[in-house]
Amino acid sequence: MTLTKRVIPCLDVDADGRVVKGVQFENLRDVGDPARLAARYEDEGADEVVFLDISASREGRETFLDAVQRTAEQLFIPLTVGGGIRTVEDMHKALRAGADKVSMNTSAVKDPHLVTRGADRFGRQCIVVSVDAKHDPDLDAYRCYTHGGSKATDKTAMAWCKELVERGAGEILLTSMDRDGTLDGFEIALTRRVAERVSVPVIASGGAGRPEHLAEAVTEGKAGAALAASIFHDGTFTVLETKEAMKAKGVPVRLDV
Repeated sequence: MTLTKRVIPCLDVDADGRVVKGVQFENLRDVGDPARLAARYEDEGADEVVFLDISASREGRETFLDAVQRTAEQLFIPLTVGGGIRTVEDMHKALRAGADKVSMNTSAVKDPHLVTRGADRFGRQCIVVSVDAKHDPDLDAYRCYTHGGSKATDKTAMAWCKELVERGAGEILLTSMDRDGTLDGFEIALTRRVAERVSVPVIASGGAGRPEHLAEAVTEGKAGAALAASIFHDGTFTVLETKEAMKAKGVPVRLDV
């Protein structure tokens, strides 16, 4: 049986509880209310929605659970929530607020055992680890970043993704910081290298500008899902238009809107 490929709109939420979008993690602009956008994307045929509180880790605070709850109340499709998840109890709070999965980045780098504790408590299907990677010419590799892309680590994307899966991650949300918000297409080489070396689905993120970019991510890039923000927020394409274009290119997608 052929598994359908998922299309996932991403809601990057700022400290005011509003959805924002920038380019390469900078110059953020307001694009709307998370609950309203999530409901719209579900109506258009989104397979899942990702809600990321992008400043929680940098500001050292918890995720805005009221915004999570408002968003979850609008959805029947899975909701992944990340940002400010530092403990198993934080995971529990997010899941109780309506999340189906929780996502970590900074806290997983600080305490890799947290991934295993979360998987043991809630099941690895609930644990998504975000990996924000940027090409480092000195390393000739992709260096991982934390705190909303503001702090470099000593980890490379390939090694870190493999370790995360060994520790219990059920999915990898892999973002190319170089491509984020550029609309130039995903970092296919990076996505494919990770997808070929881990045993869990990889969600490609960073750079979607046209439906064919999402098709490339799940075919050439071998991702299980493609995440996009700008093209949906700006109304360049709807989720349904994107999925119809992907299907026309032979990509198996769910179209029962």
